[in-house]
Amino acid sequence: MAFPLLLCVLVCSYCSVALGGNEHGFVVVPTSSFVPAAACSTPIGVSVGNPDPTRASVPLAHRHGPCAPKGSSATDKKKPSFAERLRSDRARADHILRKASGRRMMSEGGGASIPTYLGGFVDSLEYVVTLGIGTPAVQQTVLIDTGSDLSWVQCKPCNASDCYPQKDPLFDPSKSSTFATIPCASDACKQLPVDGYDNGCTNNTSGMPPQCGYAIEYGNGAITEGVYSTETLALGSSAVVKSFRFGCGSDQHGPYDKFDGLLGLGGAPESLVSQTASVYGGAFSYCLPPLNSGAGFLTLGAPNSTNNSNSGFVFTPMHAFSPKIATFYVVTLTGISVGGKALDIPPAVFAKGNIVDSGTVITGIPTTAYKALRTAFRSAMAEYPLLPPADSALDTCYNFTGHGTVTVPKVALTFVGGATVDLDVPSGVLVEDCLAFADAGDGSFGIIGNVNTRTIEVLYDSGKGHLGFRAGAC
Repeated sequence: MAFPLLLCVLVCSYCSVALGGNEHGFVVVPTSSFVPAAACSTPIGVSVGNPDPTRASVPLAHRHGPCAPKGSSATDKKKPSFAERLRSDRARADHILRKASGRRMMSEGGGASIPTYLGGFVDSLEYVVTLGIGTPAVQQTVLIDTGSDLSWVQCKPCNASDCYPQKDPLFDPSKSSTFATIPCASDACKQLPVDGYDNGCTNNTSGMPPQCGYAIEYGNGAITEGVYSTETLALGSSAVVKSFRFGCGSDQHGPYDKFDGLLGLGGAPESLVSQTASVYGGAFSYCLPPLNSGAGFLTLGAPNSTNNSNSGFVFTPMHAFSPKIATFYVVTLTGISVGGKALDIPPAVFAKGNIVDSGTVITGIPTTAYKALRTAFRSAMAEYPLLPPADSALDTCYNFTGHGTVTVPKVALTFVGGATVDLDVPSGVLVEDCLAFADAGDGSFGIIGNVNTRTIEVLYDSGKGHLGFRAGAC
């Protein structure tokens, strides 16, 4: 009687896996699920996630997907190729690691010497939100970036030679009753980093005191300059941030792409997160959709401790990179598993820490860890033929031609404190049929890229000093 029972268990286990179960660390998915739909599956105006009256939420979309607002680069410009995305992504990752190590380059722009370490590569950023700025509020579609602090939008007066074409009409500060420039002698201006965003004082022909100037040069050569200002910012239909400090850009040059500006979500004082800390406790979260054809959300504030939604999070300690480099959010990996089996990786390999970055696509981990992951993943995927490397960094890519379904091993990341996060399959593990991890070199900082966090609500809570993950949030 034991043999039939064993046979039944084996058959049932196989059936479960074949239908998409994951009892043995594998998930069977249709290859059609790898391809984004042509139409938005979750319209940008529809609420996504768990509504919480103590938090402020806005929908989030991929800039090149059908859920992006009409008229954005998603519809007006050809989507960059995978090779172009990888080049931008690699450049951004290198730039972040240079900044984290304290190295920087200076470049001359418009007669002013601007530190290029201030901004990442904006052409690698992939997700946008729509906000209201001014009174009355004017919609602006901006990129989100945890690797930037100072937010900005393009402002009138700005002609075609000084600003790039964007999705929405330029923000006109003269039509807002709440707009104000920040005086050069004010504390807010003096607090801008001297070797950072500060761009001296701007000349004012109206007899008013000199205005506070700002300037940022991003790693890809894009530049924004203008006046440091305050304005009312609306997030969704109910949350309003008064006297929000931002850059009113009058001179933008470089490889920009239709978006109206940038929303800085880093940890430094200039960011939206820091400016709203008295209300939202220095916490925010986002959920990136599994495919470009879906919508996610960006939320300020952490779930109320009495709210049941909080029970879905697992947490790990989080800290700023250093007191001098407060922008980045750092956590520490301790292990990786593939197909339900922990890999033999000494935790000390991850000792440098990992920057969690919304704008980096591919996750970079130390060489020792990457080799172990690659070996285990290739072994689990031995049924499918490998393709030539898509890039010098991505060397585990597959040919799924002729397969209606693909059996993919689950990949889980474990962090200090025991928080274990199962990446979504396939969207959190594969990108363009390639393993979404790369070799970052031993002894180097790692970067957790945005592919790994798809469908997961990532909660950055600086007030409590931890990072949370909630699976299946969008």
